Amino acid sequence: MSLLLALAAAAPQMVAPPEGVISYPAAFFADRRPGTALDMINRLPGFTLDTGATSLRGYEAAAGNVLIDGRRPASKTDTLDEILKRLPASAVERIDVIRGGAPGIDMQGKSVLANVIRKKGASFRSLLAASNDLLARGRDTGAARAEASGGWGARKWEFGSYIGKGIDDGWGDGPGLHVFADGRPPLRSAVHTEGDQLEGQLTGALESPLLGGVGRINGRWHRDKYKYNEDDLLLPPAAGRDGGFETDRSHETELGLNYLRPLGGRADLELVGLRHPKTLTIDSTAGALSAPQRFQLDRHTAETIGRIVLKARPTARLSLEAGAERALNTLDSDARLTDRGARVDLPAAQVGVREARTEGFVKAVWRPTAAWTVDAGLRLERSHLTSGGDVALAKTLTFAKPRVTAVWAFAHGAQARLRVEREVGQLNFDDFVAAANLGGASGVTAGNPDLEPEQAWVVEAAVEQRFWGDGVITVTGRRYRISNAIDRGPVTSAAGVFDQPENIGGGRKAELQLELTLPLDRLGVPRGQLKGDLTKRWSRVTDPTTHERREISALHPLDWNAYFTQDLPRWNAVWGVDVYGAWRRTYYRFNLVEDQKLNTYVRPYAEWRPRPDLNIRLELPNVTSRAYRITDRTYAGLRRPGAAPEVDDRDLHVGRMYYLRVRKTFGG
Repeated sequence: MSLLLALAAAAPQMVAPPEGVISYPAAFFADRRPGTALDMINRLPGFTLDTGATSLRGYEAAAGNVLIDGRRPASKTDTLDEILKRLPASAVERIDVIRGGAPGIDMQGKSVLANVIRKKGASFRSLLAASNDLLARGRDTGAARAEASGGWGARKWEFGSYIGKGIDDGWGDGPGLHVFADGRPPLRSAVHTEGDQLEGQLTGALESPLLGGVGRINGRWHRDKYKYNEDDLLLPPAAGRDGGFETDRSHETELGLNYLRPLGGRADLELVGLRHPKTLTIDSTAGALSAPQRFQLDRHTAETIGRIVLKARPTARLSLEAGAERALNTLDSDARLTDRGARVDLPAAQVGVREARTEGFVKAVWRPTAAWTVDAGLRLERSHLTSGGDVALAKTLTFAKPRVTAVWAFAHGAQARLRVEREVGQLNFDDFVAAANLGGASGVTAGNPDLEPEQAWVVEAAVEQRFWGDGVITVTGRRYRISNAIDRGPVTSAAGVFDQPENIGGGRKAELQLELTLPLDRLGVPRGQLKGDLTKRWSRVTDPTTHERREISALHPLDWNAYFTQDLPRWNAVWGVDVYGAWRRTYYRFNLVEDQKLNTYVRPYAEWRPRPDLNIRLELPNVTSRAYRITDRTYAGLRRPGAAPEVDDRDLHVGRMYYLRVRKTFGG
């Protein structure tokens, strides 16, 4: 700690305004020449964007860590990064960063929040952008974006459109090796896989004074088509072909409403409404052409949310908040599996699910002294679930979710944070119904609507030190005590043994995280910045098949990333290198252990602005041609200690890419 304090004393600090808020005006980003609010967010010292959990049902639990004019967008499917892309940098007055909490700010369970404050007025602004991503092997994709915003008086409007095709860089070409458990000679193959996505999107929003307050309505229309195909050529002496293909289509819309009205004095009323229907179809075929398996799925979901919040600030050091949220979620799913043309019965193949969830909450932020902030809250959740079709059941779940965060500014530029919270996971509707991955070793997964949410008591401690003006280093430790962990186990039906999600008991998880923002001026790189993060995880659960201790399925034991950027104002340019570190994760099934390893991804880039309204960006994604390696160990029947598995190993390389984007802006 003495070293951190010494670094802090070595240079003048950016002093935080009252109540722990650090303001970054538009001039702070001038050398970067940002085009959008997202460019500005990515340059904030000590801040990493969290777009939120859009897959979670409900509004409260899906929050990200960015506010716009002090409010969350009334949207879930329209992610924060997309919303920030549509907000021109010229429309931003400043960005406030709240670290640990401040009266009047709902931290939504986050340690750090950014609040984007827009300029007053609504002058016309628009943007046109076109891009192309070329793969070294001849595949290329293109995309186009058009956006506009403006207004008249106190009214504002926004419009956005996007159409484009993207490459799934998780798939590529490489060698395959299959090792038999009985000692037969292994089979070698040349594997070719590729995936691509075509999507289109329209968004719009209108904001206006309404009944003494401000109302906002926003909408989104989105269509998506994803295609995956695989061709495995068996090498001599075993000639032949194998493979498969899959097509996923989705169509979704969203309508959001937000109304904020001052109630006089220091109180506000906020109302939020959301409606989000979605349709998903999957058609997947795998295996030898003469004897294929085919899986088909039709799924329809809908979410409707209503939310009311009353906020009050009786004193400058205390803010209170109370509210309630009601959500209705429905799912209707029909899954079909055929093997060589014959129908295979799946557990939980045809299922209809209805969930009615009510949540009430109270929150308080108290700042007893300039050095201390306490953020506390209690949420009470009650869900009633009913299921029909192949699995008929009804149950009611009730949970209390307390949270307390204490922040101590113990020295100039230094802060310690402690959080204690009971987290309750959300049941994933995908776990309720049958699914399939015919292109992989996991095959068909049965559905299981009779699950309990995963719960955990979490203790988090963090120490943050600011230094060299814009430098920030944060060390965070977390400890999770888990109950009702959800993983995979075996289920037997008339058609055989299948994998299914199930509650497997208690577990443990611990995380140690380091985050760094390092200004490089003092190290000889003018206007340079290095940002990085590293997270190490340890976990333990009891395997439901072998009853042995192991790590949590799909958890990354180690993640790390590094981002270097340097502003070159003399040339109206910026350049940098993004490095996304290698990771490993392991999936455990009743008859399978699958290891996935993705090597380090390196992306150098440069942006040039020959005119204030024109931006040209060049990237070299995957310049290292990283590999994605999948190793499956499949057992005959249930996994048992000492049993010999069959091993299937594929080492895939997608190759280098070349990306070019041209962006033209109009208006202020």
